[in-house]
Amino acid sequence: MTKEHQPKKKWKTWQKVTMTVAVILLVAGVGLLLFPTVSNFFGQQRANGAIDEFNTVRRHIVPSDTDDSNKIPGVTAKSFQEARDKGEVDEEGYVIEDGVRSSDSPVVFQYDLDALYRDSLAYNTGLIDHQGTVDTTNYAAPALKMSSYGLSNIYCYLSADAINLYLPVYLGASDEMMAYGAAHLSGTSLPVDQNSTNVAIAGHTDYIGRVFFDNIRRLEIGDTVSIHNYWEDIDYRVIDHKVVTEDETSDIYIQKDRQLLTLITCIYAGTPNTFDRYLVICEKK
Repeated sequence: MTKEHQPKKKWKTWQKVTMTVAVILLVAGVGLLLFPTVSNFFGQQRANGAIDEFNTVRRHIVPSDTDDSNKIPGVTAKSFQEARDKGEVDEEGYVIEDGVRSSDSPVVFQYDLDALYRDSLAYNTGLIDHQGTVDTTNYAAPALKMSSYGLSNIYCYLSADAINLYLPVYLGASDEMMAYGAAHLSGTSLPVDQNSTNVAIAGHTDYIGRVFFDNIRRLEIGDTVSIHNYWEDIDYRVIDHKVVTEDETSDIYIQKDRQLLTLITCIYAGTPNTFDRYLVICEKK
């Protein structure tokens, strides 16, 4: 190769490198722009999948009576623990036949649901005389251990059509639970249809790659927010919204003869690393 051709070759090589870097930067930039949308999509798909499975489980309840026409094939037990002892279901509640899963979704036993319902009512009643003594700094521990009833940690799901909100509700506001949906605050009423209750449910705002409670500030007075648990669907009406400091907790206390639902998320307080709480207060219709 002659000397006069060498600069041209170097220039072409430099053009290729520059073009490659430009393409990489362009792809990276587009990826960063699309990441929230794509991640939010998959996050919502995961939430929708959890809700779909919850509703599927609600349709596969093993009855407590002896009516064989309602029995699920391969299951003779009346409770999760009995079925586990008999080897009819695995630890996640899936029906087992010949050592392998034979059901597409876990089953739930009416016996265990009845026990969960009784324990939920008792838990709520026990809170009434202990307002103001609840540990307001640690809501992570679940109010009840769902695995004891052969259930996942999803107690119910939350919906608000006005803001296209559909989220599973986990027991215990731990980091793990709140990474996948909304969370019930331990020490507040469990979400069942019971008078003199105040159900507090928390969700993240501006959580990377997820839309959880980002839009609850768009809820207006009169909008409907619903709880869907194993036993019923409960409709609430938005009656108020407010901003409070982290240590102001009186709004989640039970008020006699009222059935309340309080949605809670963090909101920037104006100084670095400080956050207030945004509340949406609802009451049963």
